[in-house]
Amino acid sequence: MLHHLGGLLFVAFGLVLVAAGVVWRGHVLRPLSAKRARAAAARDRSRQLLRSADMAIAEARRRAAPGEPAIVTVRDVTRVAGRHYGHLTVEHEEAAAALRRRYEAADGRADCVTDAFTPAPGTPGR
Repeated sequence: MLHHLGGLLFVAFGLVLVAAGVVWRGHVLRPLSAKRARAAAARDRSRQLLRSADMAIAEARRRAAPGEPAIVTVRDVTRVAGRHYGHLTVEHEEAAAALRRRYEAADGRADCVTDAFTPAPGTPGR
């Protein structure tokens, strides 16, 4: 008799879960929502550009001779982003912003020189 009661409670709990799933079905975030997909793509792109800036800084530091500052350009960041992540087009300002963030976060002023703080060629000064 005790086994039948346990089985009955198990089935009743399952039915409660199914009923809750039916009631809450409309409240679940849709995984393939276009808005969420665009937001995720923007986050991924930003993260990839920051990683590209890190890689460009590390590459420039390896190329630099001892006692000489590493020269990191925005073009280096766009080249790394294209090579590693397949970004065919990266805006100058977008790559420069990523490079500025990583340059300042890594205390690059000590051993790096960059053009990320100058306006893009052909644009009016700030």
